Amino acid sequence: MSTPGGGRLWGRADQQDFRSRVRGCLLGGAIGDALGAGIEFDSLEAIRAAHGPTGVTDYVPAYGRRGAVTDDTQMTLFTVDGLIRAHVRRDTGAWHPPTDLHAAYRRWYQTQRDWGPDERRPHDGWLARQEWLYARRAPGNACLVGLGDAVMGTVERPKNPDSKGCGTVMRSAPFGLLVGWEAPLVFQLSVECAAQTHGHPTGQLAAGAFAAIVHAVVLGDDLDTAVQKALVLLAARPGHEETTAALKQALGAVRQGLPSAERVESLGEGWVAEEALAMGVYCALVAEDMAHGLLLAVNHGGDSDSTGSICGNLLGALHGETALPPAWLAELEGRPTILELADDFAMEMTQGQALHTPADSSPAWLDRYPRA
Repeated sequence: MSTPGGGRLWGRADQQDFRSRVRGCLLGGAIGDALGAGIEFDSLEAIRAAHGPTGVTDYVPAYGRRGAVTDDTQMTLFTVDGLIRAHVRRDTGAWHPPTDLHAAYRRWYQTQRDWGPDERRPHDGWLARQEWLYARRAPGNACLVGLGDAVMGTVERPKNPDSKGCGTVMRSAPFGLLVGWEAPLVFQLSVECAAQTHGHPTGQLAAGAFAAIVHAVVLGDDLDTAVQKALVLLAARPGHEETTAALKQALGAVRQGLPSAERVESLGEGWVAEEALAMGVYCALVAEDMAHGLLLAVNHGGDSDSTGSICGNLLGALHGETALPPAWLAELEGRPTILELADDFAMEMTQGQALHTPADSSPAWLDRYPRA
């Protein structure tokens, strides 16, 4: 990876808007994840039989509580952690973000194996010390296998060569929050990090397209324009056909009539990357508001938490934190951690030079995000 070029001048209003979008993206994705967590493996018929003809309209218990998040949110948070640490570690002269992201995902992998934080690993940093993250929430097998050893998968030599599960897409929204980067670099970094667990080109390119869509939205584009820009980036990539077709199908579904669960299901089930992306994008495109879009995104007989998470990331990035439904936000598992991490990311992106330089750095910041 080359160093992204061009600095950005951040006025106060710009910083506040960016922070609101970062908060909206991460919290919105977590809310969508939590709404789908309790019905992830249910058919649409079963959902309607249990919750009424419109399906779920609120959190339902999952993992022993309401508002519980899954591996989708867990891995998204470690993506944020890895991106912050990549920028902090650049002070040392080292600049290879995929390596920092791989280390972050390996820290997530430890939360799936250990009982809790290990005080003997001080370089794990702040996020890995959050005890609530040490919980197995139906993690994808490809993610576990791909991160089960210290060897990093690459585009040339990926882990799980045939896998295109949605585990690449559901964790990739934070790449799109790198607004100081050019869109092709955002796309490429997401692709390279997807290869660490999923080898199929569609699994990687769907993740890159999702990051590119989030990136365009945070920079001020409407969602339709953002999707069109992602399609342009996709067109130059070998093996893009499945992802391109899925996104075009999502755009076409918008013009086919009123939104419905059946129309969402016409785009797939969401277990594979291109379907999850298309379903999340479609629900965000037709959403009347945040609640409408999220409920549409989870009420189907597929991977409800992942499609809800993707839709929530998009709508939160588009509208900012004030669009989040307050009652769902109040009950969301891990809300303080997610909010704190979002603010740390926004601060690193807008004021990183005031926090750390090669010559002088905030000890508190390096404790949270060690260079090691």
